[in-house]
Amino acid sequence: MSDERLVHRFMRLTGRLRTIFGPAHSSPLDHEMTDENKALLARQQAAAAQWATVTRADGTTYLVPKDPTDQSLR
Repeated sequence: MSDERLVHRFMRLTGRLRTIFGPAHSSPLDHEMTDENKALLARQQAAAAQWATVTRADGTTYLVPKDPTDQSLR
């Protein structure tokens, strides 16, 4: 198996299309996160951590607050 990523192989194989659609941005995706991105990720994880997903018997799901004293959405 090749160590080359699927997206890199795809872009190499479709190189002729780049003349029509323009060059693709080819920066690495495995770089270190910036401090700003780390702070944003921490805020998003904290916001998501305050909710719990409840699944009904018919398979539908909905969000409820994890705070057991808050009955506003139940």
